[in-house]
Amino acid sequence: MLTRVTMIVLVGAAAAALAVSAAAVPESSRSAAAAASQGQGANATPLRADGPAVRSDPTIGRVPTFSVDFDTPAAANGPFAATYAQSWQPYPDGTGGRYWSGSQISAHDGYMDVALDGEHGAAGTFGTPEDAWSHVGGTFSIRARATGGADNGVAVMLWPTSDDWGDGEVNFPEGNFDSTPRVFHHSMVPGHEKRFDHYNTRVSWSSWHTYTTEWIPGRAVNYYLDGELVYTVARNVPSSPHRYMFQVGNWGDPGHLEIDWVRTYDPL
Repeated sequence: MLTRVTMIVLVGAAAAALAVSAAAVPESSRSAAAAASQGQGANATPLRADGPAVRSDPTIGRVPTFSVDFDTPAAANGPFAATYAQSWQPYPDGTGGRYWSGSQISAHDGYMDVALDGEHGAAGTFGTPEDAWSHVGGTFSIRARATGGADNGVAVMLWPTSDDWGDGEVNFPEGNFDSTPRVFHHSMVPGHEKRFDHYNTRVSWSSWHTYTTEWIPGRAVNYYLDGELVYTVARNVPSSPHRYMFQVGNWGDPGHLEIDWVRTYDPL
């Protein structure tokens, strides 16, 4: 199944939000000012405590279709990849001269540890080799935090299996580790994929948070922070197969991205 992974390029700069684009399309970059100016259109709704009534957490009372908790310790450089072969599908080491998941990722103390060293990035897809690329709708949750890694960042995303950017890119959480986790929900209008709806959670990467994306194909994407609905987008909603994945860059200060668990749920 790894033959289906086409490289997605991370474009990073100090004090800029993490940018993700397909290798076959123009690279994009994001600044806080650009995000503020391009986000929150008529069909994108931020929800606050004094705003509309929020929906309940869509994971409550449900059994995930896929779940990984990283409870089994496993070292980098082979053991992690072997131990979690049914849960994690990494980019091949050396992809694009940027991604080296084999050397950077281990498991200990109950979480996946993505080591940030300023020289080696990491990327891959959550799920089994058979099913990781076949999501059409569903709910996707990740509990994570980051320490250090200034000027680097992460993009956790639903990315189209077709590797056609126009089939929709949904990112949550995404951002530089010295900034804040955000939503970047991209346009599906041909030629306008760089445009996006945007939401800033204003929480810290250094604290554990649960980030949940509920994707209702063709209708809406709901974004939840720690079980509370914070943002809804009802335009540019994908309806084709996607994969749930992340990327970190090969730049910035040393640090760690720590992932406690990942869970996905089939559509209701």
